[in-house]
Amino acid sequence: MAILNLIGRSPKFRALLDEINIIAPVDSAVLVQGETGTGKEVVAQAIHEAGPRRKNRFVALNCAAIPAALLESELFGHERGAFTGAVAQTMGRFQAADRGTLFLDEIGDLPLELQPKLLRALQEKQIERLGGGHTFQVDGRVVAATNQDLWGMVQEKKFRADLYYRLNVFPIGCRRCGNAETISRY
Repeated sequence: MAILNLIGRSPKFRALLDEINIIAPVDSAVLVQGETGTGKEVVAQAIHEAGPRRKNRFVALNCAAIPAALLESELFGHERGAFTGAVAQTMGRFQAADRGTLFLDEIGDLPLELQPKLLRALQEKQIERLGGGHTFQVDGRVVAATNQDLWGMVQEKKFRADLYYRLNVFPIGCRRCGNAETISRY
């Protein structure tokens, strides 16, 4: 069992630690689901730190905090001149997380038109910068998190089923673990 900087002792919390230790050494996508404030990013960091990619970067991106028009550039980067204001070539979060972990928070807020590009990056481990013609290999583990019902969104055609299945390889439920206990770091 990996030693993690997490505090808690309830049975639910211990079960969560067991799940983290099961998935950490396996190089697959993880979907962390839970209410706001339950520590989904802390769980993602714990998975990263307990796994073989811990010596490389943990890169976080909140999909809800970035305007849809800029999100593609944030994820994949862009070439100079790709759009108004693109004065320099920029590396995206996928490249920044190469050989490490990319944490995609609030994945349910990812625009539908960007989902096929994310799916391709996950399947092929390749990205192309916005406005570029060169393909880059990327080898990063993706941990996604949401407080939304992604399966319900799939049913309503608001989230792609193939992307859902690609992200939901190992689902982890993150919930309040007791009276006042939440996941925290010390």
